[in-house]
Amino acid sequence: MSHIEVLTKYMVHFVDQLAFSGVEDVVISPGSRSTPLAMTFRQRDDINHWINLDERSAAFFALGIAKEKQKPVALVCTSGTAAANYYPAIVEAYYSRVPLLVLTADRPHELRDVGAPQAIEQTEMYGKYVKWFHDLALPEESLLSYVRKQAARAVMESTSEHNGPVHLNIPLREPLTPDFSLPELWSHEQEPIPEIMAGLTTLSEDNVKVFKELLLSGRNGLIVCGPQPNPDLAEVITELASKVGIPVLADPLSQLRAGDHDKRNVIESYDALLKSDSLKRKLQPDYIIRFGAMPVSKAYLQWIQSYGNTVEHFIVEEHSSYREPSGVAAQFIWCHPLSFCKQVAAEISEGSIENNWLDLWRKMNIEAKEHMLAAPDERLNEGHAVAYLSDAIPDDSVLFVGNSMPIRDVDSFFVSTPKKVMIMANRGANGIDGVISTALGIAATGRKTTLLLGDVSFFHDLNGLLIAKQRSLNLTIVVINNDGGGIFSYLPQAEKSEHFEELFGTPLGIDFKGVTEMYGASHKLVTDWDTYKLSLSDSYKEQGLSIIEFLTNREDHVAFHKQKWNQIAEAVLSWEE
Repeated sequence: MSHIEVLTKYMVHFVDQLAFSGVEDVVISPGSRSTPLAMTFRQRDDINHWINLDERSAAFFALGIAKEKQKPVALVCTSGTAAANYYPAIVEAYYSRVPLLVLTADRPHELRDVGAPQAIEQTEMYGKYVKWFHDLALPEESLLSYVRKQAARAVMESTSEHNGPVHLNIPLREPLTPDFSLPELWSHEQEPIPEIMAGLTTLSEDNVKVFKELLLSGRNGLIVCGPQPNPDLAEVITELASKVGIPVLADPLSQLRAGDHDKRNVIESYDALLKSDSLKRKLQPDYIIRFGAMPVSKAYLQWIQSYGNTVEHFIVEEHSSYREPSGVAAQFIWCHPLSFCKQVAAEISEGSIENNWLDLWRKMNIEAKEHMLAAPDERLNEGHAVAYLSDAIPDDSVLFVGNSMPIRDVDSFFVSTPKKVMIMANRGANGIDGVISTALGIAATGRKTTLLLGDVSFFHDLNGLLIAKQRSLNLTIVVINNDGGGIFSYLPQAEKSEHFEELFGTPLGIDFKGVTEMYGASHKLVTDWDTYKLSLSDSYKEQGLSIIEFLTNREDHVAFHKQKWNQIAEAVLSWEE
């Protein structure tokens, strides 16, 4: 068998197994060494192929598709620094538990570490940020079964226990062009490797009894739901909370704030309430049961840290892991959250329980929302930009949120809605890179998608807009343009005025209109509320890329928020006067 025939069959068996194992999408960045991979993927009509020239953008784009589908997405690049550009997205995928199959083409072994061009050390180059790494053998006729097994294992490793990225490094010798005219090429000389079977982890009967007794003990408990991607969790958590009469503190990324489930016990404004030291003391719980990652709210984190180990903490995770940055003692429960809620709720009688503790949280939440959402004055502010966005966003859609201030404003101003809106963000590593590309990956799945981000994040990933132009993707982007990094105004360095703007404020001074038109996007500059509301409404009727640039004054932002927090604290504390 010739080199080309061996190469072709090796690649065909590899890609065929990936498709059999459930891979539906591949994101390819052009290059020479990756020719056999790219061309073989392109032969498959059952795998969506996306061409993204910038590897950093490509990796975040794949991350977005995988986030939305909760299925592994393949990434293909050539050798050398192309693979290094994947690194930020791989780190994010690792911490946010998103399945990616990173397929890096490489020089054959004899061209490594000898000064060959476009050759870097690619073995285990992502370190601990991938769940599994394998350096594939060079193509041989006797290794067709082997390469299928590695493809099947890559998919299995990316989705076993907690999802995450895996890395296959693929050395290839020249010539690199496969021959797809070979007879019976796609018939299975080797049988496909079957998919794994997995079930939900559950509580033992004894543990169910423990939590039933805890929840019915009459003690002041809280359910906290942090960032997590499963929309089915909302109904079972709120049903359990209703049965036992305890509040549910719902992070904006918990998937509990939007949808048609019971929201009577859902508390959205806890971040604003916990900004007050007096209210923190008033609201001390006896125990907390947390689902998902640590909430976005820094006020919540500081609140639970202030109690040390005087509050019992239980953290429910589907598989063994350690996500507890507060430093307080916590008991981990390795159980699927759906199983946990269903098993415990099944042991508790029907009917809602109400009590003073629950009533207090509900009343305070209503008070907080009234102040946070009170009609704004003529000056644009970032909080009401979120509130009006929540009114305008279509049902059955995705809101993707940038880091720094946008996710915090969504935490404060995106309150409960009956609309089915999935709220997502890259909160694994909390970076500002790749935000546009991730949102476009979500939009590429066909879901109506809105992106909310700041001007610095927008600038950081402008290359990501190219695939929207090339593939006519639909996306509404709201750019909060306060000419710099607004979040630093909340930090101690803001009080040191010398060099603050140069080092932290970092004003861009860019006219985004010209940049966005280069990518075929519509652009609307917003300086008043009526124009903003109309621009949002129009964007959801348009096809393609719609960019709404929302101009605010960075200097007003801190004062606006502090005024809201003080009004809430004063109103609540006045109840006892």
